[in-house]
Amino acid sequence: MRIHVLFFGSLTDATVVPDIYLETVADTAALKELLIQQYPLLRTAKYFIAVNQKMVQENTTLKTGDTVALMPPFSGG
Repeated sequence: MRIHVLFFGSLTDATVVPDIYLETVADTAALKELLIQQYPLLRTAKYFIAVNQKMVQENTTLKTGDTVALMPPFSGG
């Protein structure tokens, strides 16, 4: 299983890359844990998660080909 993870805004400061590809990540909870291990600055970062362009708030199962975006808080205007 392969997923594409995108980082936006200030999160790229924590990761130093705009995106990565990961294998064998079952769900968004496991993804968060893995990303914190790889990028410790994400532990204190605030961000939203979208899977295939849909915002998710609960743990979500991931499947091959999914695109996951991590986005810092934003406001309209």
